[in-house]
Amino acid sequence: MWRDLAPLGRDPGSGGYRRYAWTAADTDCRAWFRVQAEARGLVHELDRNGNQWAWLGDPLAGDAVVTGSHLDSVPDGGAFDGPLGVVSSFAALDELRRRGARFTRPVALTNFGDEEGARFGLACVGSRLTAGRLTAEQAHELRDGDGVPLPRAMEAAGHDPSALGPDPERLARIGAFVELHVEQGRALDLSGDPVGIASAIWPHGRWRFDFHGEANHAGTTRLADRRDPMLTYAETVLAARREAELAGALATFGKVSVEPNGVNAIPSLVRGWLDSRAADQSVLDTVVAGIESAARAHADRAGIELRVVRESFTPVVEFEHALRDELGKILGQRPGARSVVPVLGTGAGHDAGILSGSIPTAMLFVRNPTGVSHSPAEFAAEDDCVAGVLALADVLEGLACT
Repeated sequence: MWRDLAPLGRDPGSGGYRRYAWTAADTDCRAWFRVQAEARGLVHELDRNGNQWAWLGDPLAGDAVVTGSHLDSVPDGGAFDGPLGVVSSFAALDELRRRGARFTRPVALTNFGDEEGARFGLACVGSRLTAGRLTAEQAHELRDGDGVPLPRAMEAAGHDPSALGPDPERLARIGAFVELHVEQGRALDLSGDPVGIASAIWPHGRWRFDFHGEANHAGTTRLADRRDPMLTYAETVLAARREAELAGALATFGKVSVEPNGVNAIPSLVRGWLDSRAADQSVLDTVVAGIESAARAHADRAGIELRVVRESFTPVVEFEHALRDELGKILGQRPGARSVVPVLGTGAGHDAGILSGSIPTAMLFVRNPTGVSHSPAEFAAEDDCVAGVLALADVLEGLACT
């Protein structure tokens, strides 16, 4: 499975993946998912929001156990973020069938659409729509960098967007969702454990900073006469690093656009996107407020107009303790396993976090020795991937089998 999926959407220059939502690469990944489902005799289903489901048992019976992740990527992303969870879900099902497991609850494997938000700027679109965390009206307003609206992109990829919106009937049929994911950090590498359980997802959000200045000629305008928004943006980037370090949080300006974007032109507009995360809400609020305060101070001194817009926000997610404890019990009782499975928090958002407000959710992490994610350097050793599959199979067996 891994060899078949690996070439899809991979850029030959960077070696990273460009599997953006509702593009040709995304279509190829979706076709791969359907082939894997049908090869196992599973019922493939595409829901109203473009999420894929592969069902074993009656989808309408209720109390289903669901596992899976996503197949889309950030720009030049790594091979494991998302796909490891999807591949592992199929492999775990294969393992349970090999064991002769008897399923007493329906099981579904899923590929949630547009988790990374690389094309339309909002993460977890598929799961947000399903859970009612994003309305159909808001979804219709989403546009990519070329101005293409989300509904038009979906239509171009062969999906009807007319039914976009909450799907409470589907969620009501799910008793538990468990997402396996490569760890985006080195906690497991440092502890020496191949697999861990998630405790919580840090609160996090994205803010857009628009710095409006005055376009002018780079070769004729005196420095003293310039209203250059690039300088204010640069000062804000440095302020973000300082505020994050002081608070023990994270703050990153990872995307920027410039107008008119000419080598010999002073910009009229610099637009930067801030991603900030912290262990608790009060710290996050302090960091973002500090960054905005510094940005406004620099803007006022330079005669720059500043507008700040919060584009998305996800509060802290505490995974359901009962389900989390059940995973720990299942994994702790395996032969040769540690009695206490490591439990760790994460600053990364996931579909499991979005769904946690509607259904019981949990996550398993697989060791990433590099600690790198959202990069071609992202990595998990084959032995650890197999350990993740076996852990997921044990969890599914404990939840869905006699």
